[in-house]
Amino acid sequence: MDKYQILKKYFGYDLFREGQEEIIDTLLEGRDVFGIMPTGAGKSLCYQVPALLMKGITIVVSPLISLMKDQVGTLNQAGIHAAFFNSTLSAGQYKKALEFAKKGTYKIIYVAPERLLLKEFLEFALQSDISMVTVDEAHCVSQWGQDFRPGYLKIAEFIRMLPKRPVVSAFTATATREVKEDVLAALELQKPKMITTGFDRKNLFYQVISKGDKFTEVMHYLVEHPTESGIIYCLTRKIVEEVCEKLLQKGIPATRYHAGLSDYERQKNQDDFLYDASPVMVATNAFGMGIDKSNVRFVIHYNMPKNIESYYQEAGRAGRDGEEANCILLYAPKDVVLNQFLIDQETEHDVLTEEEMKLVKERDRERLKQMTFYCTTNGCLREFILRYFGEYTTNYCKKCSNCLTEFEEIDITQIAQAIINCVKSSGQRFGMTVITDTLHGSQSSKLKQNGMAENKYFASLANVPVYRIRQVMQFLSYQGYIFVTKDQYPIVKLTEESKELFRQIPVMMKAAKEVEKKPADDKTRKSRNQMKSNSAGTDYALFEELRKVRMEIAKAEKIPPYIVFSDKSLRDMSVRKPKTKEAFLAVNGVGEHKCQKYGERFLGVIKNWK
Repeated sequence: MDKYQILKKYFGYDLFREGQEEIIDTLLEGRDVFGIMPTGAGKSLCYQVPALLMKGITIVVSPLISLMKDQVGTLNQAGIHAAFFNSTLSAGQYKKALEFAKKGTYKIIYVAPERLLLKEFLEFALQSDISMVTVDEAHCVSQWGQDFRPGYLKIAEFIRMLPKRPVVSAFTATATREVKEDVLAALELQKPKMITTGFDRKNLFYQVISKGDKFTEVMHYLVEHPTESGIIYCLTRKIVEEVCEKLLQKGIPATRYHAGLSDYERQKNQDDFLYDASPVMVATNAFGMGIDKSNVRFVIHYNMPKNIESYYQEAGRAGRDGEEANCILLYAPKDVVLNQFLIDQETEHDVLTEEEMKLVKERDRERLKQMTFYCTTNGCLREFILRYFGEYTTNYCKKCSNCLTEFEEIDITQIAQAIINCVKSSGQRFGMTVITDTLHGSQSSKLKQNGMAENKYFASLANVPVYRIRQVMQFLSYQGYIFVTKDQYPIVKLTEESKELFRQIPVMMKAAKEVEKKPADDKTRKSRNQMKSNSAGTDYALFEELRKVRMEIAKAEKIPPYIVFSDKSLRDMSVRKPKTKEAFLAVNGVGEHKCQKYGERFLGVIKNWK
């Protein structure tokens, strides 16, 4: 078979996506590859297709148990023999799997990086024909990345020990310049072909909400989208518990995931999410890497994450099937303070020296600053993300909340001057919250205790909404008129440019027009619901019947529903309404193995549909 026959027979696709064929051809030529592709772009196929065409075994180094389990399950469902080696296997299972591996039963083997140099696995590798070593989530090798994994530093040593150097491929969805350099050096890639397909996920709608109650916003979305599955990310375990409990009280089928739960409960809750028993997952960032659930229709960040890399990766878990999905970030200024605290408390990089740790924290603070800019910008959100990763595009994407919001230039001279005067008169001793509360005239006991209730600028902006004062402070920070320290408790300081505000009159700022919000005319909500327009011709009643059949099969085989068929495949079935196996094979994502295994069941439903 050739690459096209492999693609159709096992994966059910007629054409490769952008970048896939170039990567596959390069690997089959025996040349190393470093692929940077966004989540949902089909990285797995880039090494799975050549693995099936190469003579020997492909070893895939993967960081998480859930990722290995998911990938191996999907391959086995497609009729491809694959296995994983990690801590979930008992001693007996591990030994049995190794015996099968030595006999050449598996073409693709997934392994945790920490197990590469263990005696039994290393002995197997040294005696086997290893054609390719693939490093998935390659950014984990970088000490400057957001998911540094010390075990990844052993990969190059493992490859050097093999009797014949295999072709090496590395893949990631997120890579800044520093991370790219680390990957190339740490994995000792030899004259690799660098292939970047871009960071843009055109099916994702980006939105930042900075006003109103966060939980109310979450409920608005869930009530409007009752059948959707998604993830709600929170910064701390405590917030996860609070949000999940509130959702359950409201009758939302939610579950939770964080490091404070037992291994059993984490696994059970994860399975409930994957199997759609609890389609809403509330979690810390401990959840998600390697979760290949294709029908995640939304990702809501209840708190701002600490950097753009994390946000891009976490938000990117929505819409892996290429269908429309929503990425909503609920921002509040106190999220910045909480993230700053978490950065200062960071100690898990025990392999770093004190000087290296100091440098990491400095970079983390700069990344946090960029994340804050994203949350408060009036520009295109998609363009902001792409520019951060070095891509430049139009600043009007029509698929983010900012591009669908009408803006106007407003005069902020009075507010800006009041802020500068308040900071100066207070001795530059307080943070943004205290300055904002003072100007607005808050009656909190804290202001009485620190003396700011007696400040001459107290309540001078009582008629200005608190959110507007904060917007102007952020604007002044971007423009360099004020400076916020990077201490554990950030303090607002004046700069040399502060005086210029009293000379440059008027001071103008771009802001959203103040209009009465009418749900029926809300452009943002209308755009967020555009997914149906992208599935023209879909018979949604039939689609729901096909989903029921898929769920019955998933329960019987004890596998997640999306591994049977993705939502995209079911929608295609509901459009095409195939009546024969030949027609069924033309459905997107239907390969020969799945056609033989499930074809009659789905065809029966379609044939009887009126």
